[in-house]
Amino acid sequence: MPIVMRKPPRLVVLGAGYTGRVLYSQAANSRELFASSRTPSCNLSFIPESRRLAFDLEEPHTWQHVPPEADLIWSFPATPIALVERFAVEAELSTRRVVVLGSTSAYQMASDSGRYPPPWIDETARLDLSKPRVEGEEALRNRHGAIVLRVSGIYGPGRNPLDWIRSGRVSPSRKFVNFIHVEDLAAVCLLALDGGKRGEIYNVSDGTPRTWQEISRMIPGAINAAETNADGEAGKRILTTKLKTQLGFVPRHADLFAALRELEGREQLP
Repeated sequence: MPIVMRKPPRLVVLGAGYTGRVLYSQAANSRELFASSRTPSCNLSFIPESRRLAFDLEEPHTWQHVPPEADLIWSFPATPIALVERFAVEAELSTRRVVVLGSTSAYQMASDSGRYPPPWIDETARLDLSKPRVEGEEALRNRHGAIVLRVSGIYGPGRNPLDWIRSGRVSPSRKFVNFIHVEDLAAVCLLALDGGKRGEIYNVSDGTPRTWQEISRMIPGAINAAETNADGEAGKRILTTKLKTQLGFVPRHADLFAALRELEGREQLP
């Protein structure tokens, strides 16, 4: 019998930015991958021209550029809600595999926010539906079966958290923060597409919350500043048990400090 070659599944990254670049490098050999931008000629140089799509949620005439029957990774804020709903219906998202990149900022702070360390947060925690993007994500999840990833702080080449401390963007406080390396996030997106349950939420981080104080110890002299920031916001501790047990996720960059040392070494190369 003749061998029938199956076409690789189609995948569209809507709003391909920092994470989209890494997704392309991980998925291009196994999927027919497309990426979208409002200005694809400027922002999508990493992908062949034939795979670049002009797409803007606020410009409905661009919606037709999304190939039919393609899986979607939605990587920009799902707002405004009226256009999110309209696009979801017109693009028949209920018939596709859709993964939406949300944020752990969607979770409301617990009423006992003064507790330290803060309680662990899993996918059953209360959401802040007053945030427009959270409202849009929940509409896609509940009405169209999208899988929502609640993503922690993304870091990697060109996004070094140590630089945020050096520049004063964040203070070396005892606030807990959660991170995921961009390469691991891209891997999670593909795991969710292949094995995630429709309409589910998965928290995404490396599984080990750290404080800015701990992280700042990698910077000579920063610990003195850290000692003066004992009070303030407790932050969040994100639980990723569901991600590991249901999707089998094992982070490649589980050790934040080792990953940061690698980034520091890269950035000091000539």
